[in-house]
Amino acid sequence: MRSRKRYSRQTAPLWPLLAKELREITSGRALWTMLLLLCPLIGYSFFQAVSLYNEASTAALQSPVLASSLSPLDGILVPTLGSFYVAVTLLFPFVAIRALGQEKETGALRLLVQLPYRPSTLVLAKLAAVLAAWGLASIPALSALTFWRILGGHLAPAETANLLFGHLAYGLLVGALALFSASISDSAATAAIVALAITIGSWVLDFTVAGNPGLLSWIAQLSLTQTLRAFEQGLLSGSLVLGTASVIFGLIALATVWLPPGVPSLSKLRSSLPWVLAVAVMLGAAAQLRLTVDVTEDRRNSFPGSDQKLLATLRLPLLVSVHLAPEDPRYADLQRNVLAKLGRAMPNVSVTLAGPRQGFSGGSSDESYGEVEYVYGIRSDISRSTSPREILPLIYALAGVSPPSPTPGGEYPGYPLVARADAALFWFFGGLPLLIVLCWWWIRCPPSVDNFLA
Repeated sequence: MRSRKRYSRQTAPLWPLLAKELREITSGRALWTMLLLLCPLIGYSFFQAVSLYNEASTAALQSPVLASSLSPLDGILVPTLGSFYVAVTLLFPFVAIRALGQEKETGALRLLVQLPYRPSTLVLAKLAAVLAAWGLASIPALSALTFWRILGGHLAPAETANLLFGHLAYGLLVGALALFSASISDSAATAAIVALAITIGSWVLDFTVAGNPGLLSWIAQLSLTQTLRAFEQGLLSGSLVLGTASVIFGLIALATVWLPPGVPSLSKLRSSLPWVLAVAVMLGAAAQLRLTVDVTEDRRNSFPGSDQKLLATLRLPLLVSVHLAPEDPRYADLQRNVLAKLGRAMPNVSVTLAGPRQGFSGGSSDESYGEVEYVYGIRSDISRSTSPREILPLIYALAGVSPPSPTPGGEYPGYPLVARADAALFWFFGGLPLLIVLCWWWIRCPPSVDNFLA
């Protein structure tokens, strides 16, 4: 008498489930349509970036002083991958929703949950398929970087890997959001509306409340677009990475709760509350993490190395009171050139905005407007400068230490390159789309062995 092999939810093999999810997400039109749209979008962005970089390099070769301002991160990587970011925001939700939305519409989800897998395993398998889809969607972007290297362009490994990691984190975030939207919606169309409302709403949030102090500043941090901003600046923020991972974990956990059909919505809401609270706690813990690494080759986000080492030894709190309006350009310069760098270099820095808003608009005669007060220990001083060349000696004087000797060398050379990317247009508008169409046809209509032999 033959015995049948049975699998429990703990011992069921995962490969058949992963193969099923990969087959379903690659057999749909959404992924391949997105790939075809990405080719001209990224190709034209890359062509324009190289053209502008070419003009700037021509001027830099005539005046070598300008060469130090030419960075491939700003000139090539960020503009080219910016088009990839737009496509992931607007198109990738349709690809990710297919992993779950079609099963809910056809009723196949009721059969899927009866397989010997936990709901969390099912959702994680779908997330793995979404990650694979993002990997395929990144091929046009990676081919643009390859073309840049073929042209002789420079790519710093650390800042390039950091930017690609940021786009990966953003892609996973959008994919997890799409899966959650599909789990709470009855149809793929409704799920797409929910996902796009959140992603496009992030843009609106940036335009309306970004740059405002207080509660509005905290609300602006909830925007999904904030995920990429630090990576594009060449910063690897532990707080941002942990916060993004927490949101992805929370969305996957909520998708797991809402996945099983036939469970009352009220019961799912009660089960969702602990996960929402757990994510809130993790986000609060992530906000306390101050670890940030400047991975740029030109060290634009940091003071010189000797100043960084000395500032790290100043353990007392540094209190900075800024008498400027948030919309004042001087405050933006101060934040970018001094305050943000001090926050990453010193262990304890607190910044408060004390300036009246009407001071910038001209309706105030407050003589203190424009002043920045620095308090370290029992000493304090006031300055109106936004340059680190004046602020750092002031802080050293407050701390009672001598300024460090400047380190010789270490100047960023810049990487001017006069090149044309005309050949890339043939690849992005001809070769790569043709290759994508052939792969699409191969997956949808695989040739049989008999046809191949014939």
